[in-house]
Amino acid sequence: MRPPPARLDWAYFLDVDGTLLEIAASPEAVRVPADLVAILDRLHRETDGALALLSGRRIADLDALFEPLKLPAAGVHGLERRRADEIVESATPVGVLAALRELQPLLAEFVAEHPGLRLEDKGVSLALHYRQAPEFEGAVHNFAERIAVPYADRLRLLPGKMVVELKPHGADKGIAIAEFMAEPPFAGRHPVFIGDDVTDEDGFRAVNALGGLSLRIGDERPSAAHARLPSVDLCRTWLAAAVAAERPPKAGRSFPGA
Repeated sequence: MRPPPARLDWAYFLDVDGTLLEIAASPEAVRVPADLVAILDRLHRETDGALALLSGRRIADLDALFEPLKLPAAGVHGLERRRADEIVESATPVGVLAALRELQPLLAEFVAEHPGLRLEDKGVSLALHYRQAPEFEGAVHNFAERIAVPYADRLRLLPGKMVVELKPHGADKGIAIAEFMAEPPFAGRHPVFIGDDVTDEDGFRAVNALGGLSLRIGDERPSAAHARLPSVDLCRTWLAAAVAAERPPKAGRSFPGA
């Protein structure tokens, strides 16, 4: 199916890396086009605030990227959430933090032994990036799966694009969307979630269950998303169309099984 034209009476939930921004060699190397900040600012205002960012990044990092905007946001895949009223919610059990602290030196040692890998400590999760050393993909996944076994009751191993992340159970982008949709200004609106990665599938399923629209950016791999837009550039154009009263570009066909 093709997504309908974007509308100002919808609620927008947007992934960041690979959706709004092109993937870069490292999280710090991404570039934020000035016109994107303007699009988000205007769409946020025109929807009366019903726009939220959902990302694996921390909320503080999102604020730095999109300065001067401080949008509603769910960071670290939902472990942090800033509501529309700017109240920030974050709840990670002490036992989970202890597990992460035990795993951190093991991951750091593994990174030291494999040049090009990068360990990102987000405080409430640990992410092992291999974008600059793709030859270690198998080793990274095997190692992460092995060390995660003793902590399976507390931590979830979440694969992504050239990254694996150890994070607490009980938080994901789908849960964050449901929480936003229970609050103003999102409540009562038609939810739309746009993402690009396996880490966004929870969000796609949540929006589908709410009768909303799920869009995936990029290739045609199987996904819970209803439809796709082929590129980051066309995603930004589709969003800009909501505030410019223009019809968005044609999207690709539905995914198998969607």
